[in-house]
Amino acid sequence: MRFTKMHGLGNDYIYVNFIDKIPDDLSALASAMSHRHFGVGADGLIAIGPGQTGDFTMVMYNADGSRGEMCGNGIRCLGKYVFDKGLTDRTELVIDTPAGQRALTLHPGQNGVELVSVDMGGPLVFPEISIAIKEISYTGFLVSMGNPHLVIFCPDPERVPLERVGPALERHPLFPNRTNVEFAARTADGLRLRVWERGSGETLACGTGACAAFAAARQSGLCGDEAAVHLPGGALQLCYVNSTDHIRMTGPAVTVFEGEWPGSPFFD
Repeated sequence: MRFTKMHGLGNDYIYVNFIDKIPDDLSALASAMSHRHFGVGADGLIAIGPGQTGDFTMVMYNADGSRGEMCGNGIRCLGKYVFDKGLTDRTELVIDTPAGQRALTLHPGQNGVELVSVDMGGPLVFPEISIAIKEISYTGFLVSMGNPHLVIFCPDPERVPLERVGPALERHPLFPNRTNVEFAARTADGLRLRVWERGSGETLACGTGACAAFAAARQSGLCGDEAAVHLPGGALQLCYVNSTDHIRMTGPAVTVFEGEWPGSPFFD
């Protein structure tokens, strides 16, 4: 089976093009390929298939084999994949995802598509809640970007023991389907962010997490209609599209390498 490894700000995924139909369950394949020591190594697997009403379909799996509804870094790389491989010559695309359709604008450069802008849809920001973890209370916003997020503002995300707090918040009983967790701090031009991604652990970047934090910050008066969100892997540029109240995200997409995975019944 042919695959391509790609990343957006270090948030890396394995891409497989299922030309006719995406198989119903790729959980075992996703977890095997994503393993950092015994597989290709990635934050998950993204399957590409024909669109239903859009141009293409994206189905995303986390590194543990669980399904995700949407992935902002992943969908940017999908746009680069289909353009650079000649599957389309258009720079305006609509992608079907379990979270709904997302519109992409591709920005080709000398090495194919280098930047991609995504209409990430309209966020749903809910009132703040407090969650106790081992007698420490964390107050944050619940935000939906088509997938669930808990955004917690703090003085310095680097000082948060994320490897301990992240799993506890992700799997808190309040979240029967688990949640992504973001710790955010205000900066001069936007936000600084660390993310504990549901099913994958701490990641270098998270597009939906950046949008969730931006939406919560804007509602709280911590930033305006435009912001740079700085993650360990780099920065994303976000803005509100006032006519739709959607968030537009722009960031890079990079191809790392291609290869073959043996022993799979699925073929490119």
